[in-house]
Amino acid sequence: GSFASTLPTYQQSEVMVFIMNKVPLPSLQQSIEAGKAGENRNRLTQIMLLKSLLQVSVGFQCSNMLTALPSAFLDRLLSSALMEDAEIRLFVLEILISFIDRHGNRQKFSTISTISDISVLKLKVDKCSRQDTVFMKKHGQQLYRHIYLICKEESNVQAHYEALYSMLMLISIELANEEVMVDLIRLVLAVQEIAQINEDNLTAYNRCALFALGAAYLNLISQLTTVPTFCQHIHEVIQMRQKEAPYLLPEDVFVERPRLSKSLDRLGPEVFFWQSKISEVLGGSGYNSDRLSTPYVPQLTDEDRLSKRKSIGETISLQVEVESRNSPEREQRAPAEEITYETLKKAIVDSVAVEEQERERRRQVVEKFQKAPFEEIAAHCGARATLLQSKLNQIFEITIRPPPSPSGTITAAYGQPQNHSIPVYEMKFPDLCVY
Repeated sequence: GSFASTLPTYQQSEVMVFIMNKVPLPSLQQSIEAGKAGENRNRLTQIMLLKSLLQVSVGFQCSNMLTALPSAFLDRLLSSALMEDAEIRLFVLEILISFIDRHGNRQKFSTISTISDISVLKLKVDKCSRQDTVFMKKHGQQLYRHIYLICKEESNVQAHYEALYSMLMLISIELANEEVMVDLIRLVLAVQEIAQINEDNLTAYNRCALFALGAAYLNLISQLTTVPTFCQHIHEVIQMRQKEAPYLLPEDVFVERPRLSKSLDRLGPEVFFWQSKISEVLGGSGYNSDRLSTPYVPQLTDEDRLSKRKSIGETISLQVEVESRNSPEREQRAPAEEITYETLKKAIVDSVAVEEQERERRRQVVEKFQKAPFEEIAAHCGARATLLQSKLNQIFEITIRPPPSPSGTITAAYGQPQNHSIPVYEMKFPDLCVY
């Protein structure tokens, strides 16, 4: 890390890719040492390399995120974010924050709070560049998905929530256009639903922390969008929480002795941020209300095997259920197809059967040409050549035949109809057709 900090930007990128490729990940392509001793060695190696990577990323200056975070590097880095080790997840968040923070705003979000005036932070905000827009179109859903999954981890502590808050705010400031803003709001509302429904059996602290994280983010983002009705809705909910449920705000949660409540399942609707209301107020200001009213559902990838909280099958059925529950048109919508073990088994067996048939057909063709008599092979190829020649003759005949006249024939001088064919070399072709 110390060595790389003295290098030019392009060489720093190469060093970071080199370090990341050495981080052992529990993937199919890379073997992991088994046993308790092997797990300890893997963990020490992972932490050492991620510390080195963080040291390089802190001094890394690159205005183009596509160059700073190439796909191969970002994929491996985000894979580390799904590991159960809380310290490793925190390192990954800090590394991402170092890359995204190009204007030194990171320290302004070190404390999570619901400040009433964002101007006191003196944020440095530039318009989202074309390269940043391309980067978010390419990797935005990937980033949202990992933020969502990290929020569901029970081993998160205050440092994780502070890093998640910084990550959300820095994306909003550094990389956000209107579409990204809408997606981030949908993501935070989905995180609120994690805490509200609590299907992952999170602790009271984790749930209160997620509620407080959402309140702090929506408070700042509403002031960044400068839509008065949006700011009003967020402010009303925060005020209601201050009166009825202060343990849902960062000022009561992210302190040395958090003041929590165990009666989180009996909260009234007035202390929640509502997707329908936010969609209504932002839609009236020109934002995409259809997208805003659609609940966020993370994309599924092969990485889900790294997150051991749920199996892929359970996650799919959960998504189908959440989509149908949250859709305002759920009564009119056809019921979603249920994905069961038998469905998956049938799909796998069918694909295997097709592969077997194709393999057997290839084997028979090879065997025929190896063992059949020469006369039989010649007859077979001759028949195919004859068929091909007849098809070609038909094509040539269609090509050479002139376009029909309106009457279908050409009348000769003596009044008698006669057929007339124009030779190919006399035809007039458009210039673009001539080589």
